[in-house]
Amino acid sequence: MPTCRRKRVVLTEPTPELLKAVKQDPKRPVFYLHITGEIFETYESYAARMSFYRLRQFQCEVTGKSGLDYFQALDSERQEARTLHSRFPEPLKSAVLRAVQWQVVGRLDHLVEAVYDRFKDRYFKGEYVIVDLNGTKFQARIDRVYPPKFSNVEDRDTFKETSANSLDLENPHSIGGDLKISLHESLESDNPDRYFYWVKLLEIEKDKGHEKGKSTKASDKVDGKLVGSLVEVQSPMMSRDRLAFSKSILRRFIRDCVDRDAAVASPWTVKPIIAARYGVDSVMPEETRKGVEDIKKGEIDKRKKAWEDKEGPPTKKQKKLTAAQEEKGRFILVAAEKKERDARDKAEKQRLAKEEAERLAAEKKKKKPVRYPTEDLDVRLADKDKKAGTLRLQRPLANRAILPFNESPGAFESFLMAWNFLVVYGQPLHLSVFSLDEFEGAIRHSALDLPCPLLAEVHSTLVYNLRTVPFVRHSLLLSLLKSKEDREHENLDDDAPYGITMDTLTTAMADVGNNWERVPLRFSEGREGWEEAVVGCLKDHANLGNFPQIREILTKLLFAPEQDDDSDSEASHSRHPSPTSPVLKVTASPSERYYALSPEERISILSFMCNLAISSKAIHTHMESCEEQLTALRKEKIEVNRLKKQYIEEVNGLAGESKDEPALTNGAGEDVMMQDLSDTGRPQKVTRPKSLGHSKEREAARAKQASIKHAIAERRRLDEELGKLERRLEGIERDFRKLLGAVRVKPLGRDRFYNRIWWFDGMGSASLVGNGGQAQYGTGRIFIQGPSEFDLDLLGQREDENLEERRLEEEGEDGVLNPNEWGVYSEVEELDEFLAWLNPKGQRELALKNIITRWLPHITAGMKKRIMDLTSNAKNTDTRRSARTKVATVDLSREPYMLWTNRKAINAS
Repeated sequence: MPTCRRKRVVLTEPTPELLKAVKQDPKRPVFYLHITGEIFETYESYAARMSFYRLRQFQCEVTGKSGLDYFQALDSERQEARTLHSRFPEPLKSAVLRAVQWQVVGRLDHLVEAVYDRFKDRYFKGEYVIVDLNGTKFQARIDRVYPPKFSNVEDRDTFKETSANSLDLENPHSIGGDLKISLHESLESDNPDRYFYWVKLLEIEKDKGHEKGKSTKASDKVDGKLVGSLVEVQSPMMSRDRLAFSKSILRRFIRDCVDRDAAVASPWTVKPIIAARYGVDSVMPEETRKGVEDIKKGEIDKRKKAWEDKEGPPTKKQKKLTAAQEEKGRFILVAAEKKERDARDKAEKQRLAKEEAERLAAEKKKKKPVRYPTEDLDVRLADKDKKAGTLRLQRPLANRAILPFNESPGAFESFLMAWNFLVVYGQPLHLSVFSLDEFEGAIRHSALDLPCPLLAEVHSTLVYNLRTVPFVRHSLLLSLLKSKEDREHENLDDDAPYGITMDTLTTAMADVGNNWERVPLRFSEGREGWEEAVVGCLKDHANLGNFPQIREILTKLLFAPEQDDDSDSEASHSRHPSPTSPVLKVTASPSERYYALSPEERISILSFMCNLAISSKAIHTHMESCEEQLTALRKEKIEVNRLKKQYIEEVNGLAGESKDEPALTNGAGEDVMMQDLSDTGRPQKVTRPKSLGHSKEREAARAKQASIKHAIAERRRLDEELGKLERRLEGIERDFRKLLGAVRVKPLGRDRFYNRIWWFDGMGSASLVGNGGQAQYGTGRIFIQGPSEFDLDLLGQREDENLEERRLEEEGEDGVLNPNEWGVYSEVEELDEFLAWLNPKGQRELALKNIITRWLPHITAGMKKRIMDLTSNAKNTDTRRSARTKVATVDLSREPYMLWTNRKAINAS
């Protein structure tokens, strides 16, 4: 039973009115606490009791753990009880419980000592013991127990053929286990060393001697033959496992199974449920009862005598004042009752005062000033902050309209992730770096007569990579046939997208891309045939389960409209294909039909191939190489920081020496220019003495000037070394970002509403700084992604405020992003406004603001470089427009994505 302030918690008994209502009003509603079985009439009493149980002031009676609530302490006691009862020898339980029943012992420790001394060498049938035979220990089980009267071998042999149960009638250790007689008498009348035990050897005990190899193989073989045999032993050869029987285990077992009243000289009694289970008599015998009463009476008399001896013998004067003594006794009794009543009143007042103090503390805690940084949603702008204007009240609107392919749900995210994969793993894929704008232009390219080299290189390198990924031959064909059978079984008609049936599609697929894993896609030939290789790759890697749109895409790749001349000529002059989807009838080549695919369908193909390529051996090898390089960079960073600290200490030492040196003030002379080390570099005039009057003084002056020049040179050298170390640390940070981006791509951080902020530049094969320190970019933008479903669940758990209203207030009606929705900041001014909106008092936004500030020079440089490139390309496009024609045309061959060249493929293919 859990204890509170060293006292057992007494369960609340039902009131008499409640017990009476069981018969008169059985349907009366009550409040039931199922863990303790308590019943309450009102919710107030139930809640008060539950609040009491929830206080962390209870202690587990078995383990002694404190600081628990009632239910935790109860669970701890039950768990320990289960563990204890499973370890304690089962045959020993009933004997120990019969021995402690009705024992009058003051302390539990004394009772444990007495029981341990009686039973440490006494064993019972069915016990698992450890037997020592000539130095070899065996685990064994006791099969028979022979009392001392069977000391002759002949007597034991007479019982050899009889049932072992007949020996149980002998009731072994009945005298030795009786605590009413002394230990000396029990040893004389029932010596445990005179018992004989037949034990069955189960296995060799794996003790430390065996583990150290002290025994030989021959002895192990001889000992192994004894396993399973029946051996006769005595108690000196036997022992119990310390995890099963020791003083601490025995104390916990007895404490868990027995109880005692608080009265003087009360006996230890086994709990009724346990006594019934182990056959222990719960009715106190008359002889035992009289003995207990005698002990109790003797204890009371002993205490009374001790009190009288303390007061001293009655004198004659006291005998004359017997009436006065009686009056004094009554007065003392009344005073004691009053004292007890005052103590109860005081305890009640203390309880009420404690509750009031807890209530005031809770209110004070609510009003307690918050320590920053804290949870972002707990931070609200104060009126003084709003008036000061230090923080922006509403987040700048993230533009969604300029995101490419954002009209179709999920298309932009797949497009972004495909670009990131191709750029990050450009080294194992043998792809040169290209920007997101160039990738967008390539995806939108639809001119059949002007092939796009970027599309050819991207698809070709993925095809080469997927040749090393395991696949199932004709997996798509099998998936289509299974889908057809399922539809026929359910009596459903074929959808026939674009007018092409399943049979027609499978027939056309049979002759396309069958040799895709061996066809040479040469760089010098412009990767000719990459479209058919992509179709073959999809046939063996894709199915309707992992690529639901594959049927529609393959239909458009393998079939063309009956009259396609006009549409092709129109498409060749337009970057955006026609949204209409005519009926396809004529079989066509994938190389002719690829540019008829919509951008979303092209993105789906690339996204599917990138997801497969991530499991290839080349990518895994590259990731392992990046992990090794990251470890080397970490070690180098530690070494560089150590050198930097050493140089800083040397600089501080030089500055201290320059301050401590005395100035030359002996006379006046011509001026010389010397540098003060404490200054930032401005020379100061120091007067050289005109006449020193002594050669030693002149030598000292020259030595001082030489030391100052040396210190200046040393300071200049240390500054140069520190500059080199700073530049190396910056390079390490950039390299670390590149390598870490190849292992895992993580956002910069999250804002108060769990929107994730992404910056994809400078990761993998991309770099932030080019030759000559020129800024480079991949996206040149900061992306913001809406919170995930899990994050929204976390937001929904906050019941203290209306987060929907707060999001509308702080993000704007058009700025609230839902899951899988994206926005973008493409200008430096927008990023500055976003930084001004972040509140550094919040934990997430403080970390986000710090990391953006750390990379801010590179982020803004990339943004500015992208805007300059877009402006330059727009001017070049306007210059190339023909002023003589009424309709302006664009030369696609001079677009940036068409001018891109895969420099890494020249030596790779």
